[in-house]
Amino acid sequence: MRLNVAVQMDPIGRINIKGDSTFALLLEAQKRGHALSYYTPDRLVQLDGRVLAGVEALSVRDVVGDHYTLSPPRRTELTEFDVVLLRQDPPFDLAYITSTHFLERIQGKTLVINDPGSVRNAPEKVFVTEFPQLMPPTLITRDLGEIKAFRAKHSDIVMKPLYGHGGGAVFRITKDDLNFGSLYDMFATTFREQWVVQKYLPAVKDGDKRIILVDGDYAGAVNRIPAADDLRSNMVRGGSPAATELTRRETEICTTLGPALRERGLLFVGIDVIGDYLTEINVTSPTGIRAVKNVGGPDIAALIWDKIEAKQKAR
Repeated sequence: MRLNVAVQMDPIGRINIKGDSTFALLLEAQKRGHALSYYTPDRLVQLDGRVLAGVEALSVRDVVGDHYTLSPPRRTELTEFDVVLLRQDPPFDLAYITSTHFLERIQGKTLVINDPGSVRNAPEKVFVTEFPQLMPPTLITRDLGEIKAFRAKHSDIVMKPLYGHGGGAVFRITKDDLNFGSLYDMFATTFREQWVVQKYLPAVKDGDKRIILVDGDYAGAVNRIPAADDLRSNMVRGGSPAATELTRRETEICTTLGPALRERGLLFVGIDVIGDYLTEINVTSPTGIRAVKNVGGPDIAALIWDKIEAKQKAR
């Protein structure tokens, strides 16, 4: 079955193909004979109820510095595609939210992965709070008094933006850290929304595990070990990937989340687990496909396309 596939993503010329999950999905789609087109979200148009974009036919190759070829752009209605991959990175701002509203209009005729309405309604650090029994103690607020009380109770805390990504602006504040006031002021000035405050988990030194679920089922995992001089384990921040297996607790977490992910049409999801605790559910543009394969894990891109093809056939 040959599918006509469009990908909504950030500029393809800027990606690091060695670790980029979108690129892995595109390579696998091309391998299967699917026709690929590409556009960036700024090219989306809604006209008289129709959703269009300036798309370019795309071919890809796994060659650093020469990884893609594009045709001249053409204005195309997105319902002409069988599948649209929603793969732009955060920030999860009003522009991102608007694009989900546009894509929601075509969902009845075109299969959008992940479901745009669910992406909008289940941002990483908010959706996860529906499962408090799986999480470390967590506060979402910008109220100074609430944060001070949480810090007094837990002593060692982490603060991070509610809509951040890739480990950006993640800070650990210990009980006696005199930088707390300045950090609060910086967050209050920089971020208009609330931010996340969590109890610090010492187990992070052993790694922050990225677990990938495909259509609600466990598909693979990689343990991301932080550098000795950094709190953050994200590989874009210097974390090192390592092969791993699921613990009993992690299996329980996956089993608990699976039905909610399937119900929401969140086919490709990456969750983050530190020790025994779930910290994030990544649904906007999850990563980890190539990292899992590089440490000897399964070909998750193939698993995802198996599911997409089955869903398209069943429509």
